[in-house]
Amino acid sequence: MSAHAGNKAIVAALGANLSIAALKVVAFALSGSASMLAEAIHSAADSANQMLLMFGGKRARRKATTEHPFGYGRERYIYAFVVSIVIFSLGGLFALNEAIEKFQHPHALDITWAWVPLTVLVGSIILEGYSFITAVKESNHTRGKNTWAQFIRTAKAPELPVVLLEDSAALTGLVFALFGVGMTILTGNGLWDAAGTALIGLLLVAVSVVLVVETKSMLIGEAADPTDIEAIASALVGPGVEGVIHLKTMHLAPEELLVAAKIAVSKDATGEDITEAIDAAEKRVRAVVRIANLIYLEPDLYSAAGSRAQREAVNIGHP
Repeated sequence: MSAHAGNKAIVAALGANLSIAALKVVAFALSGSASMLAEAIHSAADSANQMLLMFGGKRARRKATTEHPFGYGRERYIYAFVVSIVIFSLGGLFALNEAIEKFQHPHALDITWAWVPLTVLVGSIILEGYSFITAVKESNHTRGKNTWAQFIRTAKAPELPVVLLEDSAALTGLVFALFGVGMTILTGNGLWDAAGTALIGLLLVAVSVVLVVETKSMLIGEAADPTDIEAIASALVGPGVEGVIHLKTMHLAPEELLVAAKIAVSKDATGEDITEAIDAAEKRVRAVVRIANLIYLEPDLYSAAGSRAQREAVNIGHP
């Protein structure tokens, strides 16, 4: 996924959330709905999250230094992890705390202004729907045949999965809020409002857990996709390279891949032959996987007794 695609989805989500947050604050002030307050905090947290993603993307573009020779690409993962913490604490825990308070002290909403939160919620659904559709369109450029669950689980760039999950949670949360506010207005029982707030809190906690798991995996270091690993292994074999003894890959950033391999060369090859073979192998790899910008190849020999075991030990999927 290109950074441009992620930025487009982030900007769309940020614009929608800033507008929605302001409207929800007004609706809460007029109606006193706990669901509206939870949704206002939710939208404010989402706005902060989109700013964090944009800031992380900017910092990740810094050039490599002596202290950080592989660059700063992983900052995008770090800020995505921070986003998951913000959703959990500022969004989920706040909403659950507000729900507990309203369950203990339920109160009816001000009927005079009942139309305000309902109107804001319907308008918010429209705005969030636009943001969600934008994220879906941008994701479809790289999703391929993967299901949405597979895309979120395997995507190396964090921005689109984060925005997709945020927008999905926002739309679902708006439905919960509409249910809680609507039932409170119809029945005059504030427990419905508290129930809607609790559902919003549980939803945000669940989303944050998913994001923590996925971003943690990227921070630790994920290998290339299986199709790219197979392409790299095939590309390495060629004139002067008899096979791949050992291969490991790891994403340094969404568009930066580290490839380290031990390749088998002929026992009769000279130093010049090996150098030419390695240079050619690197070119072949970059031709099939363009993000493989760091390649380290170590020449070795297949042993007569252990060649089969070495070939089977390639198992190239893990960093």
